Amino acid sequence: MVESRCGLLCSQCGYRESTGCKGCVSIEKPFWGEKCPVKSCCEERRLDHCGLCGDFPCQALHGFAYDPQQGDDGARIRQCEKWRG
Repeated sequence: MVESRCGLLCSQCGYRESTGCKGCVSIEKPFWGEKCPVKSCCEERRLDHCGLCGDFPCQALHGFAYDPQQGDDGARIRQCEKWRG
């Protein structure tokens, strides 16, 4: 089941319960800000997640995945690869 546009596993997110977040596939805007560029990009292209994009993995997704403070060392990219099959 696809939980996010970027490959983040929302079911494992520590903020999910405290913020009431249902995951970006089910909300209009993220709890942490007005807009997520990765979510917006997928939705504009009518894609369920980044792994289905011809530009995968793009610079924006790579930046999120390897961000020194909030990244996951590429785990979300690997998850999108799994979802894509």
